[in-house]
Amino acid sequence: MAQVTLKLATSLDGRIATGAGESRWITGEAAREEAHRLRAAHDAVLVGVETALADDPELTVRLPGYNGRQPARVVLDSRQRLRSDCRLVATAREVPTFVVSTTPPAPHLTEAGVRVIQVRAVGEDRPELKTVVQALEAEGLSRLFVEGGGQVAASFLRCGLVDALEWFRAPIVIGGEGRPGVGALAVAALAEAPHFRRVEARELGADLWERYERT
Repeated sequence: MAQVTLKLATSLDGRIATGAGESRWITGEAAREEAHRLRAAHDAVLVGVETALADDPELTVRLPGYNGRQPARVVLDSRQRLRSDCRLVATAREVPTFVVSTTPPAPHLTEAGVRVIQVRAVGEDRPELKTVVQALEAEGLSRLFVEGGGQVAASFLRCGLVDALEWFRAPIVIGGEGRPGVGALAVAALAEAPHFRRVEARELGADLWERYERT
């Protein structure tokens, strides 16, 4: 099974945005630069479609002087809602881009060079994540860097697929109305909660970078 690393960049209380959706930037420049180095060390960067639609990200490695390989971009998009004019689709012929869907490939994506991987659905028409990871591994993507958002993070944690956590924590408190870095996990007892072991903690400017491995 592919190695899955979950990256979180949050406030002290685990929020990735205000209630109004403002998220740029919670963490500082040093933390963001380290996150780009982590991208470069993985085969693919994965986000959910809500993050892709809200932020219109490039999901590329942007470091001074970097001219190495760009990781593939993967979007979990059951209904293929990505637009033709979004950055991920517009640059799909330059950087390998995959959409994981539960429906047959949409022409506006395939014509732009996006690889659409159709997998079986579970629950509310969402891709079955173990199948997703296996399908991506079959494409040669064995080191996955999951960047969000909160529902995607929770889904990978619920399925027990997260092998490592890279947590960048900023010294601010946003409060309960903010958007959580991890969505609902349906944990009824502490024994059911995903458990991790901290292997390193480092200051990055004003932020704290904590690294965890699954126990």
